[in-house]
Amino acid sequence: MRAHGTRRTTPTWTALAAAGALALTACGGGGGAAEPDPPGGSQAAPRVQLPKLTGEKLEVAAVWTGPEQENFTKVLKEFEKRTGATVTFVPAQDPIVTFLGTKIAGGEPPDVALLPQVGALVSAVRNKWVQPVGPEAQAQLDANYSAGWKSLGAVEGAQYGVYYKAANKSLIWYNAKAFEAAGVKPPTTWKELLTAADTLSASGTPAVSVAGADGWTLTDWFENVYLSQAGPQKYDQLARHEIKWTDDSVKQALTTLGELFGRGDFLAGGASGALSTEFPKSVTQTFTGGDRPAAAMVFEGDFVAVNIAQTEAKVGEDALVFPFPAVGAKAPVVSGGDVAVALKPSKGAQALLTFLASPDAAEIHARAGGFLSPNKAVDPAAYPNDIQRGIAKALIAAGDDFRFDMSDQAPAAFGGTPGAGEWKALQDFLANPSDVAGAQAKLEADAARAYGN
Repeated sequence: MRAHGTRRTTPTWTALAAAGALALTACGGGGGAAEPDPPGGSQAAPRVQLPKLTGEKLEVAAVWTGPEQENFTKVLKEFEKRTGATVTFVPAQDPIVTFLGTKIAGGEPPDVALLPQVGALVSAVRNKWVQPVGPEAQAQLDANYSAGWKSLGAVEGAQYGVYYKAANKSLIWYNAKAFEAAGVKPPTTWKELLTAADTLSASGTPAVSVAGADGWTLTDWFENVYLSQAGPQKYDQLARHEIKWTDDSVKQALTTLGELFGRGDFLAGGASGALSTEFPKSVTQTFTGGDRPAAAMVFEGDFVAVNIAQTEAKVGEDALVFPFPAVGAKAPVVSGGDVAVALKPSKGAQALLTFLASPDAAEIHARAGGFLSPNKAVDPAAYPNDIQRGIAKALIAAGDDFRFDMSDQAPAAFGGTPGAGEWKALQDFLANPSDVAGAQAKLEADAARAYGN
């Protein structure tokens, strides 16, 4: 039995790509500075009713740290204010399934956890750790979510999770001054990206900041190249391990990715520097250093804005964004997300799921920036700038037409464990991009063990 997600739609794959490209093009110029108090920013009258939980204590676990954790804490504070409960955030380690397993074995599970992989949700349900969603949370889901996002939180037809946070993982953020100094325009194809990288590096600024120390970013690189080059049908087959990682389509994608990774002068710090760079630094070093940043661009999702906010750069002015370039006929659109689940059969846990499924919670987080909600009822004005507003509108407009992060659909042993499986194999590939066959063999061996086929 396959251990990944629960739903397969037949998406109109180009819909989100077109919408996203349009949205980003529309907001790629000025006018993206944060607005002090947008209409959706002030707290409106509550749209969801919550029970009184005076004296109840809840724990919420997630792998979020730094600004992402701080912004989510604002949501939890509002929940406390409305219910009278006390909520403690518990930082979790990757893989979160292992972390939760330890907590549960010790008799101290958190009340609610946010899982960053579909595979983690399925594992938690099959281990009988997770409570089904209650009627109040289900009502919020039915009112506010498309069928695709609801079914991603379901296992074997039963609803267990609320997709609180989404991500568009097909974006490249760039330093406007570095592009201007080199005379480079945002590329729309992979060939143009390589040409731009060559021009940027020749100008004295390495083209790309790669967060190679965090293997999950490398899976996102691969997935975007693979989806665009091999197409959605092959993408779905590889996600389910119905074709092997030794397939020629994987060889082609790795060879293409090697055209970028194999050029040490393209990478901030070269290959060794990339392998020692964690995700937050990959962003901040792209938007610091004045006209001499460590790199001109950085690839990752809409949540990059959280890390840009730790610099003096302004999203929409100093920091701009373009869709991941087309490698094949169409540009890729890969989505991800974090699903909230209840681990205790308590009134408080279900109340928090209900709140997280409401636009009230999402708008608090949206105002803080670096957050994207799949909730259709969220007021676009809650997002702090035109770029994030455009990305959010494109996601909602796409409905069910997206492809979910492939590694997040895989068993955690393959797609979600630091230093193992796909993360480690792609780190080894970054260190030696010429060894395509070796990378394929390692990926297939690890995948076969994790999927059991």
